[in-house]
Amino acid sequence: MSDIGIIGAGSFGTALAISLAKENHNVNLWARSETQIKEMLELNENKNFLPGITFPKTLRPILDFRDLECCSIILIAIPTQSLNQFFLHDFKFNNLPVVACCKGAELETGDLPTEIIKRYLPNNEVLVLTGPGFASELALGKPTAMSLGSDRSETNIQKMLSSKTLRLYQSDDLIGLQLGGALKNVIAIACGMVMGAGLGESARASLMTRGFAEMIRFAKEKGANPDTLMGLSGFGDLSLTCNSKKSRNFSYGFSLTSENLLSGSNTVEGIKTSHIIAQQAADLGVDMPITNMISRVLKNELTTNHAIDQLLSRPLKQEI
Repeated sequence: MSDIGIIGAGSFGTALAISLAKENHNVNLWARSETQIKEMLELNENKNFLPGITFPKTLRPILDFRDLECCSIILIAIPTQSLNQFFLHDFKFNNLPVVACCKGAELETGDLPTEIIKRYLPNNEVLVLTGPGFASELALGKPTAMSLGSDRSETNIQKMLSSKTLRLYQSDDLIGLQLGGALKNVIAIACGMVMGAGLGESARASLMTRGFAEMIRFAKEKGANPDTLMGLSGFGDLSLTCNSKKSRNFSYGFSLTSENLLSGSNTVEGIKTSHIIAQQAADLGVDMPITNMISRVLKNELTTNHAIDQLLSRPLKQEI
C-alpha cells in the first residue's frame, strides 16, 4: 500500500484515482474547485466527469495542497495548457517522483508535458503515463494497457501503478511516448471529419494509415525511436481514438461536418496540437498534409469539403 497524490479531478485523473484506490492505495485526489470537492465528498462520486461510479474507501478528495505532503508519488492529470498556471501554486514537491498524465504540447513553445514540468522541477524524476485508455473503462475496471515512460529503470513505480486490470509497459523513450499521445489526437479529428461526411470505413482506414506515417516521420525528426510509435502510446492510442465516439477528438471532428458543433472544445487536445505540430513540421521540413489540413480547417482557412478534396487530389506517389 502506498500514499498517492493525484492533481486534477477531471475524467482521467478521477479514473486513475479509482483504479489505484481499488488496489488499497491511499489516494488523495486534488481539485481546484471547492464546489467540486464538496460535491465529491457528499456524493462519493465525480458527478461531472464519471457519474454513477462510486469512490473506493481509500480515495479522498482534497482541496488543500498540504494533504499531498504525505504522498510518495504525485500524478499530474490536468490539461497540458494549464501546467504553467498550476506551478504558480506554492506546493512543495520536494524530491517526489512526478508522473505526467496529460497529452499534447504547449501552444507557446511546443514543449511536451515532461519538458514543461522539468522547467519547474529540474531535480525531480519526471515520468509519463500514456496510451489507449478511456477514463470510464479504466474506472470500471475494464482491462487496459498503457505505457510508463522514465529515463530510469523504474520497476518499483511500474509495479505501484499497475493493477489487476491496468497493465503498464515500461519505456525510456519519453519523447516518442508523448508525441504518440499528442499526434494521434489530430488524426482522430480528421477521422471524425471523414465519418461525419459519410465517406465510409475504407476512407477512415486509409486516413488512419497515412496519418500514422506522418506521426512516425515527425517523431523520428524530433529524436524519438520510431519503434515507440508502433506500441501502445502510438498505434494503440491512435486505433482507439480514431474508432470511437467516446473520443472527444473524434467526436469533435465528426461535429465539424454538421451544424451542431461539439461544445467544450477547450478539452479537445487535438485542436491546439494541430497548430503546434503544423508549424514545427514546416520548420523541420517534414511533410504532414493531414495535420496541415486539420490545422487550416480549425483556423477556418478551409472548409471540411475543400480539405478532403485537396487530400484526394494530391499527386500519386510510392507508399513507403
